[in-house]
Amino acid sequence: MFIQTIEPEQAEGAVAAIYANELASMGRVMQATQCWSARPDMLVPIEHLLQQLRDGFSLGLLNFRLITLVAAKYVPSSYCSQVYFKTLSGMIGREQALAVHRDYRNAGLTDQQVAMLAYAEQITVDASRIGQADIDSLRAAGLSDLNIADIALAASFRNFLSRYFDAVGAEVEPEFLDGDLAVRKELSMSAR
Repeated sequence: MFIQTIEPEQAEGAVAAIYANELASMGRVMQATQCWSARPDMLVPIEHLLQQLRDGFSLGLLNFRLITLVAAKYVPSSYCSQVYFKTLSGMIGREQALAVHRDYRNAGLTDQQVAMLAYAEQITVDASRIGQADIDSLRAAGLSDLNIADIALAASFRNFLSRYFDAVGAEVEPEFLDGDLAVRKELSMSAR
């Protein structure tokens, strides 16, 4: 980490509560959480927004995680690519998660999921080029305006988080690193 953060044993108040919840659910405080402690006033609203977006995502948790992995790739973000590859692998299997990372268009996903991920990719690469025809294409794939808004929120929020994590030097926790060094390198976007 490039910046000084609050260690779990030093946390107080709302930061301590968030750390305690993460310790209870994951057995550790992730650097992605800890890096917000340099601005503890931001930690609570950011965690709340992430939980609200993820838990209320209109297309379900699997699609939220697919968007997260694809957006992390195109940011690009080593931290989020490694973490969400591991998380998605637990949901759809390692080989399909790797196929999604390499080329989601040929990873055995539904046409609707491919359309969703193409939109998330475009948001990440250059959202200014999105036009009405893109939205009409999403509607033709069966996505509602609520779904489209949720995809845009999920991709945009991942862009924000991934860029912040990399900017402050968050490093991937060992348990999120793939056992295959070649895959680990493929998911790494920078030479830290």
